Amino acid sequence: MSISHAPPGSPDSDISDISKNSAASEPVSPSLEPIVPASTRRTRVPRWVRRTSGPLLLLALWQLLSSTGVLTADVLASPGTIARVGGDLISDGSLPHAMGVSLQRVAVGLLFGTVVGTGLALVSGLFRVGEDLVDASVQMLRTVPFVGLIPLFIIWFGIGEAPKIAIITLGVSFPLYLNVYAGIRGVDSQLIEAGESLGLSRWGLVRHVVLPGALPGAMTGLRYSLGIAWLALVFAEQINADAGIGFLMVQARDFLRTDVIVVCLTVYAFLGLLADFIVRSLERLLLQWRPTFTGR
Repeated sequence: MSISHAPPGSPDSDISDISKNSAASEPVSPSLEPIVPASTRRTRVPRWVRRTSGPLLLLALWQLLSSTGVLTADVLASPGTIARVGGDLISDGSLPHAMGVSLQRVAVGLLFGTVVGTGLALVSGLFRVGEDLVDASVQMLRTVPFVGLIPLFIIWFGIGEAPKIAIITLGVSFPLYLNVYAGIRGVDSQLIEAGESLGLSRWGLVRHVVLPGALPGAMTGLRYSLGIAWLALVFAEQINADAGIGFLMVQARDFLRTDVIVVCLTVYAFLGLLADFIVRSLERLLLQWRPTFTGR
C-alpha cells in the first residue's frame, strides 16, 4: 500500500503546511483559577458580633462612668440598676401591659396612616388631575408640626384614644405619601413606552410597571413612617393617658425616677429596632428582583 505525497508547491501541499503551522502555533489554554475578592480574604468575623460590638462598648463605657462616680444615680442610673428596675417592672406586669397598649396604638395609627398616605400618593402620582388637587394641599400640611395640632385634636376628639391615634396617623401619612409619590414619578418613561408597545392596558401598566417600580420607595417610606410613629406615640401618650409606656414615663418624671424613664426609653428603642427589622425582612422578600450593593 503506497502513500502518495503532494508535490511541493501544489495546493494540497500548501494546505497541509498551513494546518501544521496552525497546530504548532495554537496556544495552550491556561488553567483557570477562581478570583477571590479581597474582602473575602480577610478573617471572617460573624456579622452579629460586629453589629453588637458598638452597643456593648457604649454599655461598658456607661457602666464605667457610673462606677467611677462621673454619672451619679440622680442624673443617670447605672445599667445594672436599670436592668434590675426593668426586671421589677416586668415581674409586676406593669411593663408588659404598657407595651401592649402602646403597640396597639402604634398598629392602629400605622394602619390608618398607611391607607391615607398611600391612597393620596396613588391619586396624586397616577393622575395629573389628582396631582393638581392633592399635592399642593399635602405639601402645605406636611410643613405644619403635627405636635402643634395636639390642642386641636383634644378639642375635636376629646382626651380618649381618638386624639392619640390621630397624631400617629398624621405623623405616618406624610413620609409614606412623599416616598410613594416619588417612587411612582421616578419610574423610567422608557419602561412605560415598552409596556405600551407590548399592548399593556392602563391598568396593566400600573400593575406590572408602575407599582413594582414604586415599591422600593414605598418600603423606604414605611421605614421612615415607623420611626415617626414611635416619636408621635411619645407625644400622644402625654394626652391624659392612663396606660402605655408614655404613662409610665410621666409617672417616673413626677417621682424623679430616672431609672424608670431610661427603662421606658430602652423599650422604645428595642421596639423601633424590631419594627425596622421586620420592614427590612419584608424588603428582602418583596425586592428580590432588584440586586443592590450590600457593602464590602
